[in-house]
Amino acid sequence: MRIAEVMTGHVAFIPPEAAVQEAAVMMGELDIGGLPVGAEDDLIGIVTDRDILYRLVARGRDPARTRVREVMTSPVIACAPDDTVEAVMDLMAAQHIRRAPVCEAAGRVLGWITLADLSRRLLLEDPALQDRLRQLTEAPG
Repeated sequence: MRIAEVMTGHVAFIPPEAAVQEAAVMMGELDIGGLPVGAEDDLIGIVTDRDILYRLVARGRDPARTRVREVMTSPVIACAPDDTVEAVMDLMAAQHIRRAPVCEAAGRVLGWITLADLSRRLLLEDPALQDRLRQLTEAPG
């Protein structure tokens, strides 16, 4: 299975000069844990809930005055639409990331993939995994 079959196609971006507070509000409204920073054809970073926690909150910085570019993660680790699910899961595990943009060769962002997307898809499409989980939940305890 290819990542293009699993990814979310709609991606909301945040400008690097936006206040971190704006990013946090946007992430809350969209119920997501991270935002790509920049634009579809100019991705410069990713800001995550963990970036905000460790690089802003833990340091006592003001979210209204701190810019996204100051707390974002860069460079970006991305995958391609033709990458296999297995390859992307390996990449995410090796890099300790929970989300990644899906980019074409020229760098334009086509979509977004998260561990939740991958888990949901694998659970829905793997009868052996479903059966094993059923056995675990129905086992006498």
